[in-house]
Amino acid sequence: MAKKTTLKEFESVFPKLEEDLLAWVKQYNLPQEQQDWYKKVLEINTLGGKCNRGMSVPDSVSVLLNKELSEDEYFKAATLGWMIELLQAFFLVSDDIMDGSITRRGKPCWYRQEGVGMVAINDAFMLESAIYTLLKKHFRTHPAYVDMIELFHEVSLQTELGQLCDLLTAPEDVVNLDNFSLEKYTFIVIYKTAYYSFYLPVALALHQLNIATPKNLKQAHDILIPMGEYFQVQDDYLDNFGLPEHIGKIGTDIQDNKCSWLVNQALKLATPEQRKTLEEHYGKKDKAHEAEIKQLYDEMKLEKLYQDYEEKRVGEIRQLISQLDESEGLKKGVFEAFLSKIYKRSK
Repeated sequence: MAKKTTLKEFESVFPKLEEDLLAWVKQYNLPQEQQDWYKKVLEINTLGGKCNRGMSVPDSVSVLLNKELSEDEYFKAATLGWMIELLQAFFLVSDDIMDGSITRRGKPCWYRQEGVGMVAINDAFMLESAIYTLLKKHFRTHPAYVDMIELFHEVSLQTELGQLCDLLTAPEDVVNLDNFSLEKYTFIVIYKTAYYSFYLPVALALHQLNIATPKNLKQAHDILIPMGEYFQVQDDYLDNFGLPEHIGKIGTDIQDNKCSWLVNQALKLATPEQRKTLEEHYGKKDKAHEAEIKQLYDEMKLEKLYQDYEEKRVGEIRQLISQLDESEGLKKGVFEAFLSKIYKRSK
């Protein structure tokens, strides 16, 4: 029977991978001070998250094989999972600089920590490079080695294109609601979130087991991309309607001028009067302005609109899962596991 990994099991693999990465840079005679810095960059930026993306790789491999993984199978799957966490770390370090963010996971963002500053840009590059170091070390002889390299390169580009669209559509300091549209929103969330958070873990699991046939990859893509889009819409909903004690943070999308699902729905439904309220108060760094938008969202019954959207979307995703062709080794359970983690979540 398939077995779900725990964060503790998953984290137990990291020290071995860190050892591999440190041994790799030592061969270049990197001075000790810089080796210590590299170690700190790896630990502070890669550890400490929920690791949902990374853990999805061993979970998916276990479902695909329908058994508890052997030590070697688990190590390989968790190693691929940690590569996704390194990719995430690379994105987050960069993203926090671009957004001028203050905190990450309850601590100051890496670039705001003492003695770091813009060195963080180079640190982000090193986090990305670590993916390819580990791939070479552990998968050089794997039949899907080149496919995995290409997958990481492609998903990185897709995420960067999503980020580009986000940055140019909704700069934090220039509010122009004419820039927003549901089409742009959909592009941003699919490319910035869905590919690396949903599609990548399953594609890697398929590659690990040598069942990444074009048909399996397409089926996985066609279910996981809509699921990733739903996840981000849900995230936008929780930013405004979720309880801070549940989601672990205070929502900032309104003040940060985010091109979120809620504001796009509001723009679509707004009367001229309501549009005026949006123009006057959205994206302003002020609690009073934010309160006006929150009140408008309540008046427009956006909570109910989201709940209706969720039921419709999840129904469609379940339909796609039920129609899955398992003849080439892909299993419905992989997608059911993903959906069960996010449906009706409150954090």
